[in-house]
Amino acid sequence: MFYFTKNSRRIARRAALATLAVACAGAWAQAKPGSNDYPNTGRVVIVVPFAPGGATDIIGRLVADELGKRWNTAVVVENKAGAGGGIGTEAVARAKPDGYTLLLGTQTALAVNPTLLKRIGYKVDKDFAPITALAETPLVLLASNKSGAGNVQELISAIKAKPDALSYGTSGNGTSQHLTALLMLNRINGSAVHVPYKGSSQSLIDLAGNQIDMQFDNMATALAFAKNGQAKALAVTSLKRSPLQPDLPTLAESGVPGFEAVTWLGLLAPAGTPSAVISYLNAEVTAVLETPTVQARMAGQGFVPKPMKAEVFSQFIKDETVKFADLIKTNNIVIE
Repeated sequence: MFYFTKNSRRIARRAALATLAVACAGAWAQAKPGSNDYPNTGRVVIVVPFAPGGATDIIGRLVADELGKRWNTAVVVENKAGAGGGIGTEAVARAKPDGYTLLLGTQTALAVNPTLLKRIGYKVDKDFAPITALAETPLVLLASNKSGAGNVQELISAIKAKPDALSYGTSGNGTSQHLTALLMLNRINGSAVHVPYKGSSQSLIDLAGNQIDMQFDNMATALAFAKNGQAKALAVTSLKRSPLQPDLPTLAESGVPGFEAVTWLGLLAPAGTPSAVISYLNAEVTAVLETPTVQARMAGQGFVPKPMKAEVFSQFIKDETVKFADLIKTNNIVIE
């Protein structure tokens, strides 16, 4: 029989604590991407290249909050607005590649601006390491009440019957609304008059007032507008029907085969970020995007989570860049 003295019990407790510490350290090492310090040596910053309050900012803060909860560390959003997303995007391209500065990248900054703008301070394929796509949303094709179009086929017939007789509003040259409208017009071999505005709120007012005939707009805004009877929602621009509005047909099934033009967001790190960190972030963000709470909150902004492997996201960006480059060059769109 063994009798434990106070000293021997103290030694036993220390040994047990030491064993527990080793076990926890081993589990921590397996959970972290090649370094026990990540993400513990400082706060993680997600740069949103737009002002606070918009859908991009809301989704960035949602992802940051959920990652912070998972890691029990600070994950914050830093807004760096300007130049159509270029200022914030360039800032991340120049950041230290350690996983502590990330970019909430947009379709415009990553796949459109490299062709659209004559001067740009970053190269997507050289300056960034894609982590994962975050979410996507289709645009909705709206037609004014005076257009008389009750569906896509009727609108296409009207466009073809009188070239340049109909007009479409956008929030400016080179915006997703503009490029999506051009993509549709090119596909149907039709033409209409472009009426650019400084923002979609004014163009929607003119659409309701029958001053313009059609417009593409984000899902949340467009559906609210159509619900009030101010215009007719004809179709969504995704290849498949949106789970957020399953009764609304796609352009692809309504007379423009294969049509797809969605607005998307993704997460990227500066080029040179360790591959283990990229893999870890991909897994963590994917887990966040698969939670019902995140999916419900994204749906409120008209977005559907769209996680993918880093290499798949990288190829997706390249494919989108080629698509928009062809569209911009074919239609001779120039932004100084």
